[in-house]
Amino acid sequence: MESLTKFVVKNQKVARLKKILEECGSVLVSFSGGVDSSFLLKAAKDFLGVENVLAVIADSFIYPKYELKEAEKLAKKLGVKWKVIKSSEISNKNFISNPPNRCYFCKKALFKELKRISKEEGLNEVIDGTNREDIEGYRPGLKAAGELGIKSPLNEAGMKKKDIRKFSRKIGLETWNKPSFACLASRFPYGIEITRDRLRRVEKAERILISMGFNQLRVRYHVDIARIEVPEQEFLKILKKREEIIQNFKELGYNYITLDIEGYRSGSLNEVLGRKNGY
Repeated sequence: MESLTKFVVKNQKVARLKKILEECGSVLVSFSGGVDSSFLLKAAKDFLGVENVLAVIADSFIYPKYELKEAEKLAKKLGVKWKVIKSSEISNKNFISNPPNRCYFCKKALFKELKRISKEEGLNEVIDGTNREDIEGYRPGLKAAGELGIKSPLNEAGMKKKDIRKFSRKIGLETWNKPSFACLASRFPYGIEITRDRLRRVEKAERILISMGFNQLRVRYHVDIARIEVPEQEFLKILKKREEIIQNFKELGYNYITLDIEGYRSGSLNEVLGRKNGY
């Protein structure tokens, strides 16, 4: 895997990212193993050195176990210090009741813990993988980050998802083409209570589709209805596997299995907010 330092003189955004990280001095990276936080962790290692970087991975019911394992594997591969912490959002009443600002309560609790760990470890800043595009949507978790002084170097450097994927590919970072992923709580329409059993049911349903070769997908939870989102070009593929999907999903407890003909789109459950609340 190559270093990002070779692109500092060639690209203004990489140069800005280097400057921002160097100003931090030492960092705790909120690390999920996704496209953005993986690139940020690699950048922190390249520009600050492994001795000034700690990756912290949250082991949570709202993330699939395979995501945790992949994050651990990548942290080891990058050769940085890392640790796993147990997160407790599933015991937070404000979170499990699933209001529109659910993410605020989740991120607030997580970032408080990361700040505590960074102080304990003698690290100057806590940083996360928020990019420039992330600040454009409805993301109440950003409020929590702002309140606790969490820095977002990718956003500050003006990096968008396409920039992150491009440079990840150039340096040989394996997450460059990883599908976008949001926590499993994002599969629940606001107001539907989030429980461990329901989270596991969604996780199992999505794993079934992944095992069939689907990559970019969501299974939205509507109590006894599973609403499948995949890109439009994969509709026929879903229908060809219709009987197998129905059988497997009904074994998970879904009574009705539907295909959303609008197709996959990130944050589709926020669409109702735009109609009702003007977000």
